[in-house]
Amino acid sequence: MEAPAKPVEAFRDFAAERQPGVRELYAENHAGQTVDFVTGRREAYLPLRHGRMSVWQAMASLAELVDESDPDTELTQLDHALQTAEALRRDGAPRWLVLTGFIHDLGKVLTLFGEPQWAVVGDTFPVGCAFSDRIVFPELFAANPDRRVPGYSTRLGIYEAGCGLDRVLLSWGHDEYLYHVVRDFLPDPALAIIRYHSFYAWHQAGEYRFLMDASDHTRLEWVQRFNPYDLYSKADAPPDFDALRPYYEDLVADLLPPQLDW
Repeated sequence: MEAPAKPVEAFRDFAAERQPGVRELYAENHAGQTVDFVTGRREAYLPLRHGRMSVWQAMASLAELVDESDPDTELTQLDHALQTAEALRRDGAPRWLVLTGFIHDLGKVLTLFGEPQWAVVGDTFPVGCAFSDRIVFPELFAANPDRRVPGYSTRLGIYEAGCGLDRVLLSWGHDEYLYHVVRDFLPDPALAIIRYHSFYAWHQAGEYRFLMDASDHTRLEWVQRFNPYDLYSKADAPPDFDALRPYYEDLVADLLPPQLDW
C-alpha cells in the first residue's frame, strides 16, 4: 500500500497527555471486561436476535460514530471504513478483501443498542487467564475483579495450551459480534480478520500464541496482512462517500444478502 500520511511512529500513540479521553475509556474497559461480563454479553446478543438490517442501514450508524478509543483519527467510522477499503482496492486486493475492509468495524452498530463504547471499541484480549502486560494500558487491569480470582489469573487460566482461539473468550466488542453476523457469508480469512483485527497483543506483540491451534497460524497471517490497511490508511481528509458509494453498493450486493440478522 502507499506510504501512510503520517510517520508510522505517530500511529497508536496512546500517550495520556495526547489523548486523555482514550485512557479514560480503557480504564472502564479494563475494569469491566470480566468473564462474567463477556459471557453475559454473549448470552444477550448470541444467537442474533436484535432484528434485521441491511449493511447500509447499519453503516448509517457508523456515519455518526467517532471511536473514542482511537488515538489516530477524529473522523467517523464510515470515513475509516472507506479509507481502509480504498487502500486495499488501490493495491488490487480481491473483492472479498475490499469488502472485509469496508465492513470490518460494522459491529460497532452495538452502540445503537445502548452499549457503551468501552464495551464496543478498542483492543481485544482474552479473559479467563492472566492479562498480558503487552495490552494497551496494562496497569489499568488492577481494577478488574478477575485479577483476584485464582482460576483466572494464571498464564493458562481456564484454557488448555493449543486449544485454539475459537475456544477462547475474548473481551466483548464489535469484532466478535460482527463475526457472528457475517460468518455464513464470507471466507475464513475474512472472518479471521473481522474477529481478530483488534487483538493487537496477539497479532502485533506476539502474546497468547500458546493458545493457538494449527488453523490459527493461517488466520494470523491474514490478520497481519490486513493490519497495515486498517492502521496506516487513516488520514485527516475524509473520503468522498458520494463518489464511492456506487462501487460499494455493487460490492455489498454481490457478496452479502440484502438483509442480515443482528
